Amino acid sequence: MNEPDVILKMLGGSEREPRTIAVVGLSDDPTRPSHSVSAYMQRHGYRIIPVNPGVSHVLGERAYPALRDLPDSPDIVNVFRLPRYIPAIVDEMIDCGMQNLWVQLGIRNEPAAIKAEDAGISVVMDRCILIEHANLFRNSARVA
Repeated sequence: MNEPDVILKMLGGSEREPRTIAVVGLSDDPTRPSHSVSAYMQRHGYRIIPVNPGVSHVLGERAYPALRDLPDSPDIVNVFRLPRYIPAIVDEMIDCGMQNLWVQLGIRNEPAAIKAEDAGISVVMDRCILIEHANLFRNSARVA
């Protein structure tokens, strides 16, 4: 968990662009961290797919009630939910064959992380995707 090569693999790009990030708990309130972090990632070439049953659209994208409802598998599942919700998210990722879990800064659930890794899911936990992206690409044209 949290290995630098895993972070680089998730954020460093692949052959296809833009990469997709399903954001579980994405709020339509611009003052919430989930919104501002996702807006940053969207500005830097990532397609954001909101996962929140309480909203219909966020950041110009249709929202879905759950990961299992997504039309395509995202490259990264980024979670802005309390630690007690992480095990169910991991179970849903396993059922859907999703490969990369990113749990935001301040959120930890070690048993869920272990279960995810045992199922072959790469895990970054208790790290901010915006901060890690900015640190990786601060000298790159990708960060404006």
